[in-house]
Amino acid sequence: MAKAKLKFLDLNARHPGVSSGVALSYAEAARVSLDRHHTSPCEFAIQDNSDNHVAEAEWAECDAALKAAWANKDDATRDGAYGLALAAVEETRNLVAVGRAETRTGADYYLSETPVAPDSFEGSVRLEVSGTSDGSNSVINARLTQKLEQTKKGTSNLPAIASIVGFSALRIVSADLEHS
Repeated sequence: MAKAKLKFLDLNARHPGVSSGVALSYAEAARVSLDRHHTSPCEFAIQDNSDNHVAEAEWAECDAALKAAWANKDDATRDGAYGLALAAVEETRNLVAVGRAETRTGADYYLSETPVAPDSFEGSVRLEVSGTSDGSNSVINARLTQKLEQTKKGTSNLPAIASIVGFSALRIVSADLEHS
């Protein structure tokens, strides 16, 4: 059986809400963030609520120019996390980004299994993303709790997922927001 792949290098080919320029940016940031700790290929443990998956990430090593362009570690971690989180929800849930979320909605992206009208995200799921470069499992889990709380306070009432990417830990943890 073939290993599952984290397809983060060409998100725009499958995610209508991610332009080719944004996809390239996320891929570069993910490569730089992964190069900080690992060599290609490597396996990510993906925890989606109580479901566990493993998926392989593969990328070309970064040259000095790319590393210099992404020298801001916080920006590279954030943008790389967007790319890997989108690839993970595609792999585990068959969801793709259909648009960027507005400020204060409690999310970064709107996701859907089916295409939606560009001016309506009705029926979509919100995705809130965060990343950590050096964080341990306890840091990743604490960040997930924080992001679920942030999503709960958003102005949107659409269902939501929070996803945390741990680059050093090779771990992606996602959970659904439970409405109370």
